[in-house]
Amino acid sequence: MSLFAVILGAAVVLYWNEYVPTRKHEDPSFDGMTKPIFYQGAMLAKPAEGKDESLKLPFEIVKEIVDPAMIYEESSDSTIITTEDKVVRLRTSQLTGLINEKPFSLKFPLVKANGILYLPIDPLKQLYRIDLRESQDTGAVLLFKEGETIRWGKAISYPKKPEKTVALRKEPSIKSPILVDLKQEQEVIIWSEEPEWYRVQLPNGYMGYVKKDQLTEERTETIPKQELPPSFVVQKPAGGKINLTWEQVAAKNPDTTKIPAMPGVNVVSPTWFHIDDGQGNLKNIADPAYVKWAHSQNYQVWGLFSNGFEPKRTTEALSTYDKRMKMIKQLLSYAQMYSLQGINIDFENVYTKDKENLVQFVREMTPLMHEQGLIVSMAVTPKSDSEMWSAFIDRKALIDSLDYMMIMAYDEFWAASPIAGSVASLPWVEKHLVKMMKEDNIPPDKFILGVPFYTRVWTEEMVDGKKKVSSRSVFMDNPQRTIKEKNLTPVFQPDTGQNYVEYKDGDKLIKIWIEDEVSMKARMDLIKKYNLAGVASWRRGYENPAIWDLIRDELKP
Repeated sequence: MSLFAVILGAAVVLYWNEYVPTRKHEDPSFDGMTKPIFYQGAMLAKPAEGKDESLKLPFEIVKEIVDPAMIYEESSDSTIITTEDKVVRLRTSQLTGLINEKPFSLKFPLVKANGILYLPIDPLKQLYRIDLRESQDTGAVLLFKEGETIRWGKAISYPKKPEKTVALRKEPSIKSPILVDLKQEQEVIIWSEEPEWYRVQLPNGYMGYVKKDQLTEERTETIPKQELPPSFVVQKPAGGKINLTWEQVAAKNPDTTKIPAMPGVNVVSPTWFHIDDGQGNLKNIADPAYVKWAHSQNYQVWGLFSNGFEPKRTTEALSTYDKRMKMIKQLLSYAQMYSLQGINIDFENVYTKDKENLVQFVREMTPLMHEQGLIVSMAVTPKSDSEMWSAFIDRKALIDSLDYMMIMAYDEFWAASPIAGSVASLPWVEKHLVKMMKEDNIPPDKFILGVPFYTRVWTEEMVDGKKKVSSRSVFMDNPQRTIKEKNLTPVFQPDTGQNYVEYKDGDKLIKIWIEDEVSMKARMDLIKKYNLAGVASWRRGYENPAIWDLIRDELKP
């Protein structure tokens, strides 16, 4: 054999290996699944069940792709779905569900098969407006969500070769086997692209690669997004900005004839409702006479609902849908009985393990409250590492369900602090306001600044050679009386944004960071600076009466 023949033969082999596409075929497969589900060009881990109207999707896939807030409660074998205006409870193997605690019928029940919980598509499509495209040919299900865009392409045509096909290959290589011979102008979904290839999918679920020069981009399809008007519109009090004050009620409600005028206040929140036991029974100390007085003053009444700061009782009461709903129904009943305009939630001293159940409680509560025209708000602490007082609050998740969130911006230095300091210095307050807005996406028009009507008188003394620090809480007027009696001169502290005074009492050093018109004006400036929804004060009865006029005037547009 001549050298030329050898070279020619090698060239032919090289050309064949490099440039001649393989015509080898391979049957497409779904890795053994008979009802695979695809989302955004990826085959999901679990298959669907049934077909047509009886089609069902795995709970885990719906939770992962469609609604992360959906929960399955094992103790009652229930799937619970919460939307902006609905609370849906579906129990496995039952054809009756509940929407906002009202029964409705299902065509097909939830079922368990091979250890997987499957949800029927009918309620899912109504609640989420998802688009499911089931192939009658292969059984594959393509899942799309509202607002998503589908990029369509089609195989090129060969007018002089009507029988010619376009190869859908397993990998982006002409040497990769052909999965499907596409007909001319056959449509495919384009998911991604590489330098010379498109990664595409047929409506029957088969996926692969097509050469770019054998496909033309044809159109885009947008899954319709249904823009619905909000199901509930917050009725803001007169004046626009919230000016709320909390009314602390122990065993006995206040004598309303002795409550001084509160110019500018438009919401009162009396501490009336508390968790009484782990079964979800509530303690109610509401007073119809107080409501009648409040309404006569044009105040809205947002009854405060507390967990009583009892962590074990809170764990038990939040643990199941039935207990949570029991509490919600009692609150709804009280709201109707006393003509309330809202409920203000205040849960403190809670185990971090109850974080998700607290969020779920608010998710289940809000649609039912809104159905009755009630505003739902919640008081939360500034963010910190404290498990029982801060870490259990998922502010980012909660704000999605709440109409308002109050930051209780006080107790920077708490009663038993080993160091004396301000109840709430202005830089500290602003830092936590900004932190929550940025980290937890709290919108300013839902954010209310909680302010203290009290301060602490700190005492420092040497005991057995060590400095001992103690404090007592006092009303706003107390430091002013001390200043007058002892002829003291307060000094403004730029680092706290407050007036400060100290004096000696024998061997003791007394320190007071003062809450007065100066500190309150600075807090109102923060509300204006960040365009917050308003102010909430703790508590009515601690204030100097003149402070109401200042708050009212500062909140005016």
